[in-house]
Amino acid sequence: MDVAVPDEPSAAELIAGRAGLRAHPMDGLLFDGVPLAGIAARHGTPCWVTSADTLRRRFRTLRAAMPGVTIHYAVKANDHLALLAVMAAEGAGADVVSGGELLRAVRSGVPGGSIVFSGVGKTRGELALALASGVAQINVESEEELLALSAVAQERGGTAQVALRVNPDVDAGTHGKISTGRAGDKFGIPLQDAAALYARASRMPGIRAIGLAVHIGSQIRAVAPFGAAYRAVADLVVGLRGQGLGVETVDCGGGLGIPYAGEPAILPHAWAASIQAALGGLDLHLAVEPGRWLVGPAGLLLASVIRTRRAGMARPIVILDAAMNDLARPALYDAWHGVVPVSAACLARTPELVDIAGPVCESSDVLARRRMLAPLPDDALVAILDAGAYGAVMSSSYNARPPAAQVLIDSHLPGGQALIRAPGTAAELWAAEILPARA
Repeated sequence: MDVAVPDEPSAAELIAGRAGLRAHPMDGLLFDGVPLAGIAARHGTPCWVTSADTLRRRFRTLRAAMPGVTIHYAVKANDHLALLAVMAAEGAGADVVSGGELLRAVRSGVPGGSIVFSGVGKTRGELALALASGVAQINVESEEELLALSAVAQERGGTAQVALRVNPDVDAGTHGKISTGRAGDKFGIPLQDAAALYARASRMPGIRAIGLAVHIGSQIRAVAPFGAAYRAVADLVVGLRGQGLGVETVDCGGGLGIPYAGEPAILPHAWAASIQAALGGLDLHLAVEPGRWLVGPAGLLLASVIRTRRAGMARPIVILDAAMNDLARPALYDAWHGVVPVSAACLARTPELVDIAGPVCESSDVLARRRMLAPLPDDALVAILDAGAYGAVMSSSYNARPPAAQVLIDSHLPGGQALIRAPGTAAELWAAEILPARA
């Protein structure tokens, strides 16, 4: 008989492991006290739900673990203006990787001087925008980018504050598609080339070399890769200073993982300890750029069951109205997300082994395989958990599917919640398309 994957958490365990979730005997699944069924009834499904209260709690936990370290929220994880505004109000800076993200951060209230511009492919236009915005620093990823930045800065009559992003050739032990610090990855300057390029940058017109940056990947769940990367950077700092070069700051990157399936994951204080052990005694300004750890558990995706296919299937397939165009991570990375029923009645039912898929015309549109899930009637609601990071921000309109609604739960708002993006329409998808006139 087909059986579930050993040690896979039950719905009750998934809920118990998340501070913001609670199963109410009448109202069903609550997120920071708000019934999810009510949100779905008001705004339909699929629907992204993000809790500002959870986001604030997580930011404050991280800040308490890292006194004196500047936190730049990684905008790529979730770039909605409302979330960026919450982060800005908490005192977070921003780590951006495009001109669009820079403009979003500024629009949300993040001062230019609290923004770090990262990314391997900055255009000359984006470099000019960074200078005009007065960003704290530009994390330069290559010799070629450094030369382009020097030219842009001279054209503008200004000076760019630069940190060289080094590639320490450290395997982060995460999925290959989100590893960024190995030799051969497209990111950063090879460690063995960094000292010479830093010395050159210190002499370049329009450039002020202030430090180093390192980022080895995402969803890292062990301390050792962080420690190896930071020790390599510390050795480089000492070597550069030995040459008489000034090094004021180190951007320690991000990548702190979260336990999607209850798997072991390090906590912020362990990450902070690895930073301090390697770099704490070097009289540096230290910064981090977390994204997933902050916003991942602060969001979920509500979906409705369209139908369950049983005839001729190896296992029942629950077809949802959410799909890979909404949440791409399972199709991209075989990522695991918890899926739990919303109604109290469904939460109480005996689960069965099923696959969970969306309606998109791709075989890869499977959101979960071999899961123990209660039998669900048509139109029943489920919550796909830990979808706040790399969820809505990576959505597409494939199969002409409009964007899902987005709702913010926030105890600071009247009524405790607000629609922050209305559900899209089919007409909006073609509004910018042009039909050429024909003779």
